[in-house]
Amino acid sequence: MIWQIELVVLLIVIICGIGAITVKDLLGAAILFGAYSFMMCLLWAIMGAVDVAFTEASVGAGVSTVLFVATVFRTSRRTKD
Repeated sequence: MIWQIELVVLLIVIICGIGAITVKDLLGAAILFGAYSFMMCLLWAIMGAVDVAFTEASVGAGVSTVLFVATVFRTSRRTKD
């Protein structure tokens, strides 16, 4: 039963990683990076590494995503693509 959940979360991690690399919008990439970090947090928790999962959730999905989104909103576009 648990391996099905692990497989689904792993597929979501792969999709978020590829999406964060290929998306053209910086805000979308930052949000996909946050989703990637959160899914990695779930994988760490499923594997039993709760301390690593907590660190990933607080730093990877929390602080880094907020800083990336704040940085995207503080920058301006030079061209009108």
